[in-house]
Amino acid sequence: MFRVLGILLTVLFAIATAVVVWPQFFRLEQTYPFAQLVAVRGAVAAAFGVIAIVSLLLLFAKPLRGFAASILIVALIGAGATAAIGAVRGLGADTLPEKTEGSVRVLTWNTAGEAIPADDIAAEILEQDADIVALPETAESVGARIAVMLREQGHPMWVHHVQFNPDVDNGPQAWQTTILISPDLGDYSVIQSSVDGTSNTSSVPSAVVMPVDGDGPTVVAVHAVAPRPEAMQRWQSDLAWIADQCPQGDFILAGDFNATIDHMASLGADGGDMGYCRDVATRTGNGAVATWPASYPELLGAPIDHIMASPNWEPTGSLVLDADGSDHRGLVVQLEPAG
Repeated sequence: MFRVLGILLTVLFAIATAVVVWPQFFRLEQTYPFAQLVAVRGAVAAAFGVIAIVSLLLLFAKPLRGFAASILIVALIGAGATAAIGAVRGLGADTLPEKTEGSVRVLTWNTAGEAIPADDIAAEILEQDADIVALPETAESVGARIAVMLREQGHPMWVHHVQFNPDVDNGPQAWQTTILISPDLGDYSVIQSSVDGTSNTSSVPSAVVMPVDGDGPTVVAVHAVAPRPEAMQRWQSDLAWIADQCPQGDFILAGDFNATIDHMASLGADGGDMGYCRDVATRTGNGAVATWPASYPELLGAPIDHIMASPNWEPTGSLVLDADGSDHRGLVVQLEPAG
């Protein structure tokens, strides 16, 4: 009887391990609770490690030896597979090269309202020599202050902005997304459907900014709703909308996707991760480095902030930034024109 129970528990544990390690195979990567578990692969690998240690100790109990050995093997496979996926995506690297004449640097940072002072954001933009900056949860007034500081330092940038529920006084800054773009890329304008919300993410705003003149890329400052149990359908809809923003052409997506690469398994096209856009961090050594929550070690949290580019851009480097007060770490990448 106990042997049969042990076999059953081992089989169930093996199935659960397979689903947690690779929910895409079962098409569960956007389903609660697997979506939440796969977001924190580092923590999952650590949990498998703890189970392996407990199983190893149980080997000393002769009646449980067979069951413990089976659980130990499955846990080691789960931990090893999870760690291997993280290693392939990149466990952390400062691969940001020197800028070239054709380089474009993109920075994204969910600033959690004014948790990061405007002068600190401006200083980081200057230090990274960013050409495009996506700032979810940043008010237009903060973006304007940043732009003034940058202009005084010889690094002018135009400010663009989208706000949901502008008629609500003192609404949360999560209802706002600000984007700054260097005039070297030309003049830009936020499309009307982003402003009025007829085509946008569901609860917190994204901003689609298109060139009015010049030959710069269309830029999408992304902010998807978080995948809380009560918001799963809106989250799934947001991810599908974001993927639709990168058809064939010249596009850059940057912001708080509230999703990892695993959640995007069904949303890519022709080698892309979201539509035709490819994630830069996973191609430059930082794909497994968590950007949220910043209070967790970098390899235990969730890499949910991304910068993606269409195939006419070649990713050449990335760097994860310290949080400096926000609950999100920042991310800066460098892109070169392909070919």
